[in-house]
Amino acid sequence: MKSKSIILALAATLATSTAAYAEQMTIVSWGGAYQASQKNAYTDPYMEMNPDIEVVWDESSNEAVAKLRAMNEAGNVTWDLVDVVAADAMRLCDEGLAMEYDPDELLAPAPDGTPASEDFGDLIVSDCFIPQIVYSTTAAYRPDLLPEGAPEPESICAMFDTETYPGKRSLEKRPINNMEWALICDGVAKEDVYDVLETEEGQDRAFAKLDTIKDDVIWWSAAAEPPQLLADGEIVMGSSYNGRWFSAIVEEDQPFKMLWDAQVFDLDGWIIPAGLPEDRLAMVKDFVKFATDTQRLADQAAYISYGPARNSSAPLVGKHAELGVEMGPHMPTAPENSENVFVYNYEWWADYRDDLDAKFQSWLVQ
Repeated sequence: MKSKSIILALAATLATSTAAYAEQMTIVSWGGAYQASQKNAYTDPYMEMNPDIEVVWDESSNEAVAKLRAMNEAGNVTWDLVDVVAADAMRLCDEGLAMEYDPDELLAPAPDGTPASEDFGDLIVSDCFIPQIVYSTTAAYRPDLLPEGAPEPESICAMFDTETYPGKRSLEKRPINNMEWALICDGVAKEDVYDVLETEEGQDRAFAKLDTIKDDVIWWSAAAEPPQLLADGEIVMGSSYNGRWFSAIVEEDQPFKMLWDAQVFDLDGWIIPAGLPEDRLAMVKDFVKFATDTQRLADQAAYISYGPARNSSAPLVGKHAELGVEMGPHMPTAPENSENVFVYNYEWWADYRDDLDAKFQSWLVQ
């Protein structure tokens, strides 16, 4: 009888474990203030409605392509939903590592019945990309750390001007944005940047410009790093995502100023890894429909200054959920912030990213 009881107990434990695994969803994102906005707007309300489902966060979005390639190679994809930028979604889609989807089947229509494909419109830049937000990469600086008499920076080229603005600066540890800013600050017109960068000579020119500040750069991998470095006085200026700067300036009252010159617009959204088992896929689809509806995308804008990716959400954007600050003026799409943007080319980077990543890493160690 004793052995039978033990077997029954083990069976019950295994059954419980299996059920728990089936109701656990691993979501990959970027950490920090952005992930917190997703938690507030999407996952907390979803888990309240579905108390049997547990969301586990993984903050590996900046390594999503490499890790999904490795998981696929090993035949063990442990992620259920991955937050990526548009160019990475294109690469994963082209390689068959992200699931293609029908927007009008997977995503909720707008409250007035407008199909999702029309409500998201041109922001569905790939058959696998499920848009969430519009954001920008831009710079910020500490006025109190500038040399006496130095004018406050008005151009992204201040990043390359170590004579007027001595001290460390922080840039993201990848070629995207840095190569474009290097060429712009070396005299290339914005509309010609990708034509120039497509050539060996153009790439050499961008690296040569980056050479001029290489010894003064602290490279970051997580977007929360530059605001902390600036707060600690370890850098005089740095690049990060506009929502991270908003969080530091408005929520934490840091003495930073944002530089909206040559801010780089980009899109961020979900991909569903290809080949998920049916039970996990059903759970993910249910969550995605909830997390990308009109209200949820507007709710996210109440926690971070990123624009919602669907048209029907825009009129619902109001004040910060806790501070009561109007969020509209802090969006990268606000007219006063978007007078001098740089239009990022997702398709170009989807084609050239692997080659330039390798060159950039090689340049870093030279």
